Amino acid sequence: MNRKKKRLLLSDIILMFLLIAVDQITKYAAVIKLKGNQPWVLLEGVFEFHYLENRGAAFGMLQDQKFFFILIAAVILLVIIYVLIKTPYQKMYIKLHVSLVFIASGAIGNLIDRIRFDYVVDFLYFSLINFPIFNIADIYVTLSAVFLVILLLFVYKESDLEFLSFRAKKSRDIK
Repeated sequence: MNRKKKRLLLSDIILMFLLIAVDQITKYAAVIKLKGNQPWVLLEGVFEFHYLENRGAAFGMLQDQKFFFILIAAVILLVIIYVLIKTPYQKMYIKLHVSLVFIASGAIGNLIDRIRFDYVVDFLYFSLINFPIFNIADIYVTLSAVFLVILLLFVYKESDLEFLSFRAKKSRDIK
């Protein structure tokens, strides 16, 4: 691994730590200020801070499946680490790196909660559309996953991602 690639991976790790810190600090603030209290309405009928201990996934699905969520998060993180390491050091892949770092940060942020508390602290609520209560880590994962899909569908060509193919590697090795 060359020096520039190592620097990029170090940047990924630093960004990840910063994003996780923001997530954990906001959750800590939610616990201190909101737990056991009435929701704090920021814009009446639109947005409020509302404390919730989420033992499931999005929309309350899969309640009390802690080990399932830990396993899924671990698999996702391993795949992301693999892709980050395998990705060539080229400017065209910076967006891929950033989106994967945001997804990993969100997964780790919620994983920390699940391991520490057996639930995830959620506190952001759009009452205007009665959207399920969520947190900063959820924003990281959701927006970055959408961005990643856009990258894969509209930005990168199949040939741009050959570095991820086991088959492509074998054919290169045979030559």
